[in-house]
Amino acid sequence: MKDTQSPYTLLETWLAGAGDIRSVRAAVCDFNGCLRGKRVPVSKALSLADGVRMPLSVSAQDIWGRDVGSNPMVTGGDADALAVPTGRAPVRMDWLAAPTALVPMWMQSLDGEPSFADPRRELARVLGRYTARGLTPVVAMEFEFYLVAEGSMQEGEPGPVISPMTGRMVEAEGVLSLDDLDAFEGFIEDVHRTAEASDINLDAAISEGGAGQFEVNMLHSDDALKAADDALLFKRLVKGVALRHGFAASFMAKPFAGMAGSGLHVHFSCLDADGANIFDNGGDDGSTEMRHAVAGMLAAMPSSMLLFAPHLNSYRRFEQGSHAPTTTSWAYENRLAAVRIPAGPGYARRIEHRVSGADCNPYLLLAAVLGAGLDGIEAGREPPKPVTGNAYESGAPEVPQRWSAAIDGFGAAYLDPRFVELFRACKAQELDRFTAQVSPFEISTYLDAV
Repeated sequence: MKDTQSPYTLLETWLAGAGDIRSVRAAVCDFNGCLRGKRVPVSKALSLADGVRMPLSVSAQDIWGRDVGSNPMVTGGDADALAVPTGRAPVRMDWLAAPTALVPMWMQSLDGEPSFADPRRELARVLGRYTARGLTPVVAMEFEFYLVAEGSMQEGEPGPVISPMTGRMVEAEGVLSLDDLDAFEGFIEDVHRTAEASDINLDAAISEGGAGQFEVNMLHSDDALKAADDALLFKRLVKGVALRHGFAASFMAKPFAGMAGSGLHVHFSCLDADGANIFDNGGDDGSTEMRHAVAGMLAAMPSSMLLFAPHLNSYRRFEQGSHAPTTTSWAYENRLAAVRIPAGPGYARRIEHRVSGADCNPYLLLAAVLGAGLDGIEAGREPPKPVTGNAYESGAPEVPQRWSAAIDGFGAAYLDPRFVELFRACKAQELDRFTAQVSPFEISTYLDAV
């Protein structure tokens, strides 16, 4: 349920039961899904209701926390703005040594104008288009991640996690393994308990295909902005809870070269003003509106790839036969396609978008899926025929499978053009820095051979 309390009342009510909390973190989400902000003593927490000053550019940092060189907000003087509460109650971070909590914020100018560079603001803008049409998207996300040995690196890769049950390294792949779930039951239960305390609604957990890889599903929500908040907070709490259990969690798209990548799948349906699912036509094939939404997603997929796969490592996940889609294809009940229509009762008819890695920004992922879907509905787009069988060999156009190509081709009509330009510049800056590095593998290959 959406909270309608004022920021002051929300913080005041929370503080009354905060107990041992000594400080809070006031934080906003940047381009890469990293939280940036300030530590505030709990005695000053009520002042956050009026906002806290931060540079307007704080949302537009690269992955290392550096300003984007061409950012006009920086070159124009890097003026202050306000981070203001999003309306969500503070979230406890019990895995830290000192009791603390996170106050989710988002950016606006000093005169109250929402910041175009804030990813949460971009999703809110897309959702405003749905509201104007009397529509409500319903979304759910499925996260894959790895547990790895804390602080260990073996030949450039993180070390395998140690099983709490056997004391041995987890090196065997274990898709849907109950033994793996049982071995990490304490961690999984702790994740669910911490998520529940943070108002994050989780569903099933499974052991995935990679050694030490798990998937946790989030329940469907008719508040897509909260769903994205939940996804961002979920990643943070999983990492924190993992450390409390003596290992680490990684949401890299491809942390191990020889194992499965980690994806972030989105399920999407849409309700009209009467609460009816507009994707349901009473049959298994779905409605005309559903097919229009699919067409919009497929049409925007190549130019949106930078949102689904925003990092250098993201593109290592896209391999034929890996269940990570490489073509702009759709299908009924086929996990090899980029867009899948799951089977099930008509009232639950939905679209599953399967392209993104777990390393993407949840706000930008939902903005892309929902924005392109609505574009398709509004334009009455028709998709190509759904594929059957092996989607990798369907002949459908390929998605960009190189970071440089995704950067060059990035263009999202559903986002503010200023955001598009700045996000592209951020990723080009990151690519330039990676390109400037000379890797050990490069040296060992060429040092004596040429």
